[in-house]
Amino acid sequence: MLPHSYTVDSLSQSQDLASSILAASTPPQISAACSSVESFLHSHTPDQCRHFFSITFPSLICKIFGFGDATTAPSPSPPNGWIDVIAAVNDSDLSGKVFSLLSPSGILMSSIFAVDKLSLVKYVFPVERLPEYARFMLSSEKDRTALSNLCPFLKGKIEEGSSCEVRLNVFEYYMFWLSYYPICRGNNDGSSMNMIPVQKKKMFRLESWTRIRGFPGSSGKRDSDQKLECNLYVRILYSYLKEFVPVFDLNAHQPYRSSLLQYGNGYDGSVMARAEFLVNLFVHYWIVENDFSPFPVVTAKSFGVGPPFRSAVEEIPPTCGLEEVVKLLVKYLNLSWVTSGVGSENYVEYGESPRWKTPSSGSSFHVANLSLRPLTSWNTHLQRPLYRYILRSFLFCPIGSSIKNASQVFSIWVTYLEPWMISLDDFSDLEAALNGSVKDAKKEESYESRGCGYTSLWQSYVISNYLYYSSLVMHFIGFAHKFLHTDPEMITQMVLKVMSILTSSKDLLVLMKNIDKAFHSKQSGPGNSTVNEFSKFVPSIREQLKDWEDGLCESNADGSFLHENWNKDLKLFSDCEDGGQQLLQLFILRAEVEMQAVPEKNLSEALKCVDTLKQVVSNFFGGHVIKPIAFSLDLDHPQKNRDELFKPRGAMNQMASSVKYKGDWMTRPVSEDEVAWMAKLLINISIWLNERLGLNQPETNSDKKENSESVSYVDVSEVDSRNVAGPGDAGRMMLRGVVMLFGSVLQLMRRYGVRVNLRVMASKKFLMLLFLYVVFVLLKRFVTRMIW
Repeated sequence: MLPHSYTVDSLSQSQDLASSILAASTPPQISAACSSVESFLHSHTPDQCRHFFSITFPSLICKIFGFGDATTAPSPSPPNGWIDVIAAVNDSDLSGKVFSLLSPSGILMSSIFAVDKLSLVKYVFPVERLPEYARFMLSSEKDRTALSNLCPFLKGKIEEGSSCEVRLNVFEYYMFWLSYYPICRGNNDGSSMNMIPVQKKKMFRLESWTRIRGFPGSSGKRDSDQKLECNLYVRILYSYLKEFVPVFDLNAHQPYRSSLLQYGNGYDGSVMARAEFLVNLFVHYWIVENDFSPFPVVTAKSFGVGPPFRSAVEEIPPTCGLEEVVKLLVKYLNLSWVTSGVGSENYVEYGESPRWKTPSSGSSFHVANLSLRPLTSWNTHLQRPLYRYILRSFLFCPIGSSIKNASQVFSIWVTYLEPWMISLDDFSDLEAALNGSVKDAKKEESYESRGCGYTSLWQSYVISNYLYYSSLVMHFIGFAHKFLHTDPEMITQMVLKVMSILTSSKDLLVLMKNIDKAFHSKQSGPGNSTVNEFSKFVPSIREQLKDWEDGLCESNADGSFLHENWNKDLKLFSDCEDGGQQLLQLFILRAEVEMQAVPEKNLSEALKCVDTLKQVVSNFFGGHVIKPIAFSLDLDHPQKNRDELFKPRGAMNQMASSVKYKGDWMTRPVSEDEVAWMAKLLINISIWLNERLGLNQPETNSDKKENSESVSYVDVSEVDSRNVAGPGDAGRMMLRGVVMLFGSVLQLMRRYGVRVNLRVMASKKFLMLLFLYVVFVLLKRFVTRMIW
């Protein structure tokens, strides 16, 4: 037990230190506060720091990130966090002072680990600041237990009692707020420490995609006089990744992980446990975040988890402004693939699917055993979340928003497509900032991989991430068609960049075509001969396509280019109407027309970009890209606008009136002339009625035969015909006739695919007519009573 004098002294000093930290808003005050914190921690042992971490540390987090405290007014105010102040004054000395305090090798972090080792302090993290799906699941008692197993960063941290709480130690609490900071800035939520429940986001909310000034990566380009070392948050993030997340020889940190042998005395299992905690925390906060399908479908079903949050967060784009942190995370984690020497032979040796590290529906592999599988690369933590993050950005990009927001996500995708271009030289700026040296001093020791390009060693990477190179490209082409008129130059350059990557290596292109050939081969059974050596990966790629695009491929997103079931098959190399060849051909034709609106000073460069795209696409398909199409532009009517000439789905000459919604008409997006809540209610009622009446399935041949046999003549004896009981029998006959008529109507509806659709009653015109009719009836009754 601590002496009373030490306890009182520590309490009073912690309170005074917290007050000085909260009052520090200028560079001199911030510098003095950092010095005071370091002095306090140096002069107190870990067992004397309970009051510091109970009182002072939350205030320190509040001021570093500019969250505000509980007494802060909810009205907008300029950010006064230390990171914001440092970015505003561009003071490298102050940045170094704060970074020294927060550094992994600093006194604060060593004190945090010492206090956690003694289990002196526990925090309750506000549930309102968790990712959206976690908040919804915590509100349900049924999903609360499963959440702890599905989210590794929450495992063992959810305490159930009178109210569900997330209890964390000091390190976890700090990292949770560190992860929440970019989300807070992206949502423009200035006061994040007060416990105001987060409101449900609106669909296609434009302000959620606005750029936030003062946050790293928020401006279109960094100011020329801004020093990298002042980008404090990214600098801190990289230092934590480098210190706590190993990427070199991961097997050295988990020698007995897949074995039942006992760990040796010299083995520290906390290294990989801490690393996986951080990786999962960053991935779920920044990439998964508001995804309505955050977990693999098979894994979620194994825990009996349904998506109660899908209706609340569907069709919401990811938070903007996360480009720099997500890109840094992706590049750093993919270094584990670069440095581990994982090659194609390692992949083929197991003979398993591209997602062999996750359980399949047909195996007896239990989810709890995931923590026992040997980790050879961090890439498996990124595959599904990042794919959905990129796809949601393309599908749900709001009409009328700036294309720069989507270009951020595009740059992340391009980085993921070219892992062979990642090298340690990419982190030389951050290394120089950490070491206080110049960038050129590190350049000679850089990892020489930039000039390599794609080689056969990357074959396993491409196979396990094949949907990034095929299906996602198709979705992006649809996005490009949708937003071509907003910025023709940028969109054309983006398409050119993707196609250039796919054609950068002949071996890569051959690999993609071989996988595509195996994917589309017709095989009725396992006894048939395989098309090529990649046929064994086709079933798992199909599972990936179904799982990764859960709820997205068949989306009702307004303006979505790929509607229901149109991407159930990979069609990048197809020359059909909705195949990649026709869509790229149409894109080039549209781009040439759109470029006519480009200023003359940029016109020549823009046309050169289109010509280069023609050549690249021609190389991709191995022939001429511009082929004769099935329609001719009517030169007699030059006044037609581009929306009439170029339809986004193909090159057929069809009038706007003949274009129909390709998805389920009953579940089409809610239009402006409908009442949204009533439309959803009537849709659910219609679906229930169709299921009860059996109208969801077409009439089969067996049903037709049974119905035809059931309709036959009935012999009526003379005795029965004479014994008619009057009105009773007549009523029963009428009732049976009505039932038979109703059954015949149902048979006709099943035969011709007619379903009950009450959605028409949600139309504002229908409701207005109904309202006028009710008013007319009431007025008629009122006038009648007045007269009589």
